[in-house]
Formats: sequence, C-alpha cells, structure tokens
Amino acid sequence: MKPFILSFILFSSGILATTRASPAANVKTYAIHSTNKSLVVSRQTSSSKLVFCHFMIGVVSDRTSSSDYDADMQRAKSLGIDAFALNIGTDSYTDTQLGYAYESAANNDMSVFISFDFNWWDATSDAAAVGTKIAQYAGLSAQLLVDVDGTSYVFASSFAGDGLNVVTVRSTASAAGFSDIYFAPNFHPGVGDLSVIDGALNWLAWENDGDNKAPQGGVVVTVLEGDQKYESALSTTQGYIAPASAWFSTHFGPEVTYSKNWVFPSDLLWYMRWLEILEMQPPFVEIVTWNDYGESHYIGPLSSPHTDDGSSKWVNDMPHNGWLDIAKPFISAYKAGASSPNSYITSDEIIYWYRITPKDLDCDSTDTTMVAANNDTGNYFEGRPNGYDTMADDVFVVPLLTAAGSITVNTGAMEYTFNAPAGASAFSVPFEVGAQSFALSRNGAEVMSATSLKVIQNTCPCGIYNFNAYVGTVPEGTRDVLGADGLASLTNGLKVACEPTPSLPVTPPASTVATATSSATVAATSPPV
Repeated sequence: MKPFILSFILFSSGILATTRASPAANVKTYAIHSTNKSLVVSRQTSSSKLVFCHFMIGVVSDRTSSSDYDADMQRAKSLGIDAFALNIGTDSYTDTQLGYAYESAANNDMSVFISFDFNWWDATSDAAAVGTKIAQYAGLSAQLLVDVDGTSYVFASSFAGDGLNVVTVRSTASAAGFSDIYFAPNFHPGVGDLSVIDGALNWLAWENDGDNKAPQGGVVVTVLEGDQKYESALSTTQGYIAPASAWFSTHFGPEVTYSKNWVFPSDLLWYMRWLEILEMQPPFVEIVTWNDYGESHYIGPLSSPHTDDGSSKWVNDMPHNGWLDIAKPFISAYKAGASSPNSYITSDEIIYWYRITPKDLDCDSTDTTMVAANNDTGNYFEGRPNGYDTMADDVFVVPLLTAAGSITVNTGAMEYTFNAPAGASAFSVPFEVGAQSFALSRNGAEVMSATSLKVIQNTCPCGIYNFNAYVGTVPEGTRDVLGADGLASLTNGLKVACEPTPSLPVTPPASTVATATSSATVAATSPPV
C-alpha cells in the first residue's frame, strides 16, 4: 500500500445519541411535493444540493497510483458530480485503492466518501469494523463533509446493510475522534431501522416487480413509487438520496461464481428519470453507476482502468459516454432548482442508443447461460435474460438543441424524421438491422450528421445474448475502448471464437439508402418510470 499521511480533523459534538442519528434534530428542511426533506449543504460546494456517482473499487485493483484516478475525477467534476461514492468490499487491495482515490480527489478538487457493500461486509458482525473504516479516512481533505447548522459531518453510505448496528458504528468512529457522522445507507423501508440513520439511499433506479426483477405478472413498481415509499418512511429531518440510472443488463453464466442473468426495462429511462429528478428536487441524487460494467449501468468511459469480471463479453465496443452529455445540463438544472435543462444547453448534440440485436434473436445454441449455474441468489436464468421482453427494439434519440431543428434517423434503410424543439427532447423509433445514421437540419440545410460505428445485427455477438446498449453522439465523440485488463476474461466460457480486442471500425459503415420514410412523434414522458 502506498503510504500517505492522515490529517485528522477533530469535530466537536454533544453526547452521542443512542436511539437516533446525532445531527438529525438540526437538519434544515425544505418542501418537496407535500412533504419536507432535509437540505444538507456541502462545505465543499456552493450548491445546496449534491450529486453523487457510485464507483466500484472492486474492479480497479490494477490501478497503481492516484494518477490512475485523475481522468475519472476530472470528467465527473466537469459534469457537476460532487462526489464519488466509493463502493468497497473486503478485498486485500481495498485500502490501497481508497488511498489512491482520496489522494486523486484532493488533487482534483473532488470529494469522495465510502459506501460499504454488504454483499461482502456482514451487517450482523461488522459494525465496529465499519466505524473504524469510516474513521480511518474521515480526516482526509477529500472526504465529503456536509454542514448541518455550522457543524461538519463525515458522510458515509452503503449498498444494502439492513440490520447493521448503527449505534456501534457511531461509537467506534467517535472513539477514534470522529463523533459527527452523517450516515445515509441503503436501508430499506420496513426492513432496516430508519430511525437511527441520517438519510437513506434508494438503490432501485429501475422499474421492477417489487422483488428485484423486471415487472412481470402485471406487477409494476415504478421508480417514482420507490421514491414515495422512502419519503413516507423517512422523517422530515432525514435526507433522501434519489437514484438515477441509465440501464441494467447482466449476463454472467457458470464461468463465474456470481452467476446472474436479468434485465430491468431501461429504454428511455435516463432521460425520463432526470425529468423526475427536476420535479422532485431531492437533497441528494446518486447516479448508478460510474463503472459497474457487469450490470451495464456504467456511464463512465470504457477506457477507465479496470479489471475484467467477465463482463467484457457484453461491454466490449459498447461505450456509454453520450449519457454523460445528457446528464450535464440536467445536473446544472437540478442544482439551480430549475424545472428544465434547456437554458443549460450551450451547443447542438444528438445522443442516441440502442441494443445491437433484436430481442427475439435465437442464440440458445451458443449462449453461455444455457446450462445450470450457481443460483443461490435466485438471479440466474438460462438463455435470454429474465425480463428481456420488457425492452423495446427501438433506437432512442435525445437531441440537445440550441434552436429547433429537424432530426432524421435512418435505421437499416427505414428513415424517420421528426421536429425537435429547442432544448432537450426524446424520440424513439423501431430499429431495423443494418447501419444507423442520424442528422440535424435547419431550414432545409444539414447542420451535422453521422453514421454510428456500430450496426444492428441479426447474428449473436460472441455467440451470446447481449442486452447492453450502444451509445453514440452527433458530433461523434472521442474513440473509447477497453484496455487490456478490461478484456482479460472475454473468452472465458464462450462457445464460439471471439477475439479479446476492441473491434469498432475507425470509420463508420456506409449508410443505407432509405427505401421507406415515416414521421415520428416525441416520446411520451409519462407515466412515471
């Protein structure tokens, strides 16, 4: 582990509460809909609201210095993200990587905090260890602190953890010199004890069936309904961390011990969820995630250094950077309390995404999940991922425009046109196999155009069912590819030959001459996601 000095800052506080979170009584409140939620102001930002992004430490063991984190910190900061929530397990390299991340954050004027992953930590026995870990990093300059009526509190969170003894967490941290902790874990209403925490993270950023799967059997729980459940369970003095995610698809087979294979309906989720965030104006938003490639909800670059947990099978050649571009004006609007991102759009851009195969394509003979595997979690299904039928075979288009214009989408020789207003809007059209081209015109003259580097195909990529999304932009962004470490496990378990190397062409395929045309209408922004 690289040595570095802990600069401890001792915070004063009153007697440690034993039955509820120490700062809660003094948290300021403001109105959201018909209820109040806590307004917590960061000491490290001028905004009254904070945006976090979940960052997986478990896949970055190959980083060798703080500089390996710099590009992530700089990119996130440029979007308006205030802090990375550093998801940690109990790996041998955790402290080394936390040290690098905290150092890089300090060098780049970013903040970070620890998010304990209770897939690896034990809620029933690790409370003291959690408190010790919080205290170990609490004094570093990059630690996110939130100010509550003039007192600075060390921010910490979790993934899962219901049943954790929060009193022990606080007393252990206090014994190490840090009695003021703002603990906002991913406890669940009706499961964990929400009375002893300062706030709560809702992780379920996707429409679901109430049991961690895609809607089925007529049961649909929207993300907004999840928001409302947390708002009802939290008191007016507790902060709510609202989730925002762009996608969910995972397809691990028996080649790993953590087999899982399902999707949540995603489609236009990223755009529509940000509209809900602007309406709700919660005190915190957490983006899920920066670099969880295994579940396909990464918004960070493919080139961000990481190891391969086996997800390169569906992540190779599938950048998501365009989703970052959508987030930027929405984050600015959220922090300003605005109801629309339109005044924060300063240049024309088209962001588009789609899955690269039709959902009814048959890959059973070559897919990696057509055999039994460990299913202790109940998340493993053979063949097409559970919930696949909730996804639409569409091209999704979000224009960010400084002035109204006409958008043309050519999907496999089927051409659609639609009139896009100034600002942000969203459209979707049924996709066709072949090249995908996009253009913006005004007053009959083309302003910009591009053909995607990724075609939609009717063959199984690497032999598998791939329900990840390809995201592109017009104008085209910088080429983004996986590094060698991120491709190391691509061939594990495959039944067909597939080279572990980036394969997007340097130049796009030829666009297809349209053989049919149609007009399209703006995508619905309701019902809630």
